[in-house]
Amino acid sequence: QVQLVESGGGLVQAGGSLRLSCAASGHTFSALTLGWFRQAPGKEREFVAGTSWSPGATYYSDSVKGRFAISRDNTKNMVYLQMNVLKPEDTAVYYCCAATSRWDRPTTQYDYPYWGQGTQVTVAS
Repeated sequence: QVQLVESGGGLVQAGGSLRLSCAASGHTFSALTLGWFRQAPGKEREFVAGTSWSPGATYYSDSVKGRFAISRDNTKNMVYLQMNVLKPEDTAVYYCCAATSRWDRPTTQYDYPYWGQGTQVTVAS
């Protein structure tokens, strides 16, 4: 069973930056496929970014490509989401998630069995 705990959310002005962190436990971290999703009020949960177990393999939604960066530290069992040039439409609860035994780049919430509790990100205009 994989446990995930996010941190780092908050309030930021448009154009600013935030870094979200997610600590994982309960499984060999280097073998996990990890992702970030977000959910705004009244909207469905949407994929933001992912990183597979293959070193350096990252992938993004079109809405954040070039502004957000996902990274992982296999020595600390941590995954990060660096968010730059934030926009009001980035306001949402952000969730860290994980999957095991994946050899692809999953982008739907149904591909990830394990989820953190979420952290709120609010971008003021």
